[in-house]
Amino acid sequence: MKMQPKNKALDPSHVCNSRDPLAVRELLSKVGDKWSIFILLTLEKFPGYRARFSELERAIPGISQRMLTLTLRNLERDGLVRRELFPEVPPRVEYEITRLGKSLLQPLQGLVDWVTGHWEQVKKAQTLFDAGR
Repeated sequence: MKMQPKNKALDPSHVCNSRDPLAVRELLSKVGDKWSIFILLTLEKFPGYRARFSELERAIPGISQRMLTLTLRNLERDGLVRRELFPEVPPRVEYEITRLGKSLLQPLQGLVDWVTGHWEQVKKAQTLFDAGR
């Protein structure tokens, strides 16, 4: 019987247990950035998972108009957020989490909960590391 090489885990398809590790990497790089997470978790707090651009801008500290626009556009492109334009004067635009986006909320909240529970340990490790340099 032939033994499997130990470095089989180095095969990208085995690292993330996916047939398409490039797709995993691409989508994680999009939804894993700080603004996407904040936007989705912020939309979750609004009634009907829906908010106007200005409401999102006020609710997310530190985000610029440009970054909010770009991130919302990317989330819309990936099917996680839906944009609705109301033909009013001035025009009103609302953003809503899609069903696909809602399916991502629990894993994102799990990540936020992990950060909340481990942030002090991470800060301590950073301090120790920086002191050794």
